[in-house]
Amino acid sequence: MELNRRTVIAGAAAAGVAATTLGGTAHATGGRKPVKELFGKLADGTKVYRWSLENGGTRLKVLSWGGVVQSLEIPDRHGRYANVSLGFDNIEDYVAKTPYFGALIGRYGNRIAKGQFTLDGKKYQLSVNDGDNSLHGGTQGFDKRVWDVEPFTKGSDVGLYLYYTSVDGEMGYPGTLKVKVTYTLTKHGDWRIDYEATTDKATVVNLTSHVYWNLGGEGTGTIEDHELKIAASRYTPTDSGLIPTGELAKVAGTPFDFRKAKAIGRDIRTGHTQLVTAKGFDHNWVLDKGITAKPEHVASLRDPSSGRTLKIATNEPGLQFYSGNFLDGTLVGPSDRTYRQGDALCLETQHFPDAPNHPSFPSTVLRPGQTYRTTTVHSFHA
Repeated sequence: MELNRRTVIAGAAAAGVAATTLGGTAHATGGRKPVKELFGKLADGTKVYRWSLENGGTRLKVLSWGGVVQSLEIPDRHGRYANVSLGFDNIEDYVAKTPYFGALIGRYGNRIAKGQFTLDGKKYQLSVNDGDNSLHGGTQGFDKRVWDVEPFTKGSDVGLYLYYTSVDGEMGYPGTLKVKVTYTLTKHGDWRIDYEATTDKATVVNLTSHVYWNLGGEGTGTIEDHELKIAASRYTPTDSGLIPTGELAKVAGTPFDFRKAKAIGRDIRTGHTQLVTAKGFDHNWVLDKGITAKPEHVASLRDPSSGRTLKIATNEPGLQFYSGNFLDGTLVGPSDRTYRQGDALCLETQHFPDAPNHPSFPSTVLRPGQTYRTTTVHSFHA
């Protein structure tokens, strides 16, 4: 019988399981006040802190460096906990090596062609860090900044407010952008992200989270047996630089059809030109629901072995599915195991890549007097 996680935790509480991590078993727990500890120091002496949160059976650890999710632990169908997010156990590796493990991404998530766009008749040149293109905000994006962090408890919720101000011209972007991101763990163990931003000059914004998921546990190997479902009938094909061509192609009859849940590995080695170019999946799905006022369910991911399931709801119009194509075995996680190609995947809620250069795509322009707001909710079950 497959139980959801709340049933597992409730059953553990009824059986008298103590609030302990011994044995890695599920335990009854309410929201705990976030705990702060020193994680490490940057080369210039700046301190990086780690915040530990726990609520509804989910355990979350977040760094002030890049708003990084350093660890996210959830139980399997037997109540056994595992960290399902790839990362490192030291700040040095995050600074020197990370492929955006668990990071907050900005000022613009994903790619902008040649690091250029024109807004209100003025051309802007951005920091280029992915061949000829700008990726995830440039060489010093939001993932490489130290955020101000403020913990909170609100009713049955616990969480963190993260603040960062990106000055006018940073990485080539116009306008001083004031950003507030809220991480909330609810009483049900859901992880909710609320993004907000304001600007004093017209600019473009596309914020997202770059967690690498392996629901079997980080370091346990391939995610190709994970079953993925995406509520999208179209996707945006890319050129050789992984920049959208502008086409909204139908997924029907292609490896990109995840409208019904299927194993990620089922079609990943087909000779489809898009998969050959990207070395796997690294594309934006055009969500059928479009932009919505409130988060709506758009994707689910299930690991048949552990029974863990992740469900994602968002008000964003796009979802980038990246199948860990560039993990090459040179990175070692907290489990002291290497990460190889296909050992994790990312599901990044977003506006479309390179939207500033595609007027037909949903706009990412933010102007003075407006407030950028998006929300994504991650729900966990077993």
